Amino acid sequence: MSTIIMSQCWPLQSLSVTQKAVLISLADQANDDGVCWPAIGTIAKRCCMSARAVRSAMDHLEEVGLLSRERRFNSSNVYVVTPAKFNAAAVASKGKRKAGKAGDAPGAGAAPHAGGAPDAPGDAPGAGGEAAGAGLEVRPVPPNRHITLIEPSGEPPIPAGLPAAPPAADSETELQAACRATWAAYAVAYRNRHGATPVRNAKVNAHVKQIVQRLGHAEAPLVAAWFLRVNERMVVQGMHDLGLLLARCEAYRTQWATNRQVTETSARHTDQTQSNVSAADEAKALLRKGRVANAG
Repeated sequence: MSTIIMSQCWPLQSLSVTQKAVLISLADQANDDGVCWPAIGTIAKRCCMSARAVRSAMDHLEEVGLLSRERRFNSSNVYVVTPAKFNAAAVASKGKRKAGKAGDAPGAGAAPHAGGAPDAPGDAPGAGGEAAGAGLEVRPVPPNRHITLIEPSGEPPIPAGLPAAPPAADSETELQAACRATWAAYAVAYRNRHGATPVRNAKVNAHVKQIVQRLGHAEAPLVAAWFLRVNERMVVQGMHDLGLLLARCEAYRTQWATNRQVTETSARHTDQTQSNVSAADEAKALLRKGRVANAG
């Protein structure tokens, strides 16, 4: 794992949760030059998503300059994570292209007749006219650049007449992606502080989910990473266990937002100051009461 590459990837914006999760997974496996060679299936398992979603995210990362790929025969592909080359303008232009396609001339989205237009070349003999006459739908098959000898897609073709399945990324919930991002941020900070990988089990997963639900999808990863900077005695003795963060996550969120840690010593000092202020106010009230009584 390269903390250099990881630290450069976390602040990047304008990515979907799926794309960010794949990017962080690659950065977590890369060396300081950003080079790694994990299998698609490995990334899919780590990010809890399908291989199709991983490939789609990689296509986008490559298009905006965050990833380059070297495809190799009979071996895993080599990936280079390049956060310094991130092209935010490419993200904006891609969004405009999608908006332009959605607003094309009326009728652009209508499905053409199976045999094509009356005068289209496809109506020539031997160009599919016989199939159309037999009542069969002729569907062009787009090239699939993702299928390789190492990692075939394993997905059966869609039968003619059935609607295409929605992209796997659509089935990814924001909560799942936020939980993955929160755990990744916590794990990186934990390894940097304690020099070991934190234990992950069903109990820890439940803690992560509750932290995300209480702090929100955007702030939970940031607070989880910041939590490893807390030096309270109980937290340090507990090796920054996630249960300690969960117990007071709203309070730690406020400390993170204000960049101010409230230690046991500072809490006692604040309490003593407040006690002194309260005693002074009480004395002033007694003095005022005594003056009113003497005046009467």
